[in-house]
Amino acid sequence: MPCLMAVFLTACITCDTARHPELATVKVVDLARYTGTWHEIARLPNSFEKGLVCVTATYTLRPDGKIGVVNRGKMESDRMRDKSASAVGWVPDAAHPGRLLVRFFWPFNGDYWIIKLDERNYAWALVGEPSRKYLWILARERALDAATYAELVDEARRAGFDVDRLYPVPQDCD
Repeated sequence: MPCLMAVFLTACITCDTARHPELATVKVVDLARYTGTWHEIARLPNSFEKGLVCVTATYTLRPDGKIGVVNRGKMESDRMRDKSASAVGWVPDAAHPGRLLVRFFWPFNGDYWIIKLDERNYAWALVGEPSRKYLWILARERALDAATYAELVDEARRAGFDVDRLYPVPQDCD
């Protein structure tokens, strides 16, 4: 499943603070501006997105204040075949608005932490979780300029992610 499917898998993973310092997240997130469709520019490999290309995540604000999540991708081996997953997300602690929880099915929640965000235009985001096992570079457009991509990769490296394993996600489906 696309990028947020990972979060339920992290429910049983704890942040190993002896190995990694606490993962810093953004201090401000306007969830209304964050809603909409994001394209997955790159990710750390994971089993639930294996073979997926043209991956997107679409977020909507729900009447209860939570976030509706729909992740979609196409099978690289057959781009006519789609995979999707739906979830709900929320901010459990208003003091940390960049640290969301997402639930694909009860009772499992997973971390969806916004590490870096284009504060001006909400055009790109760097998302991960405390164990550093999962990481995504997201953008509103299907491509991200090289300088911004390099900046996000450097930020992820400084945060302790294994960026040498980043997989650039093809976004050339139509």
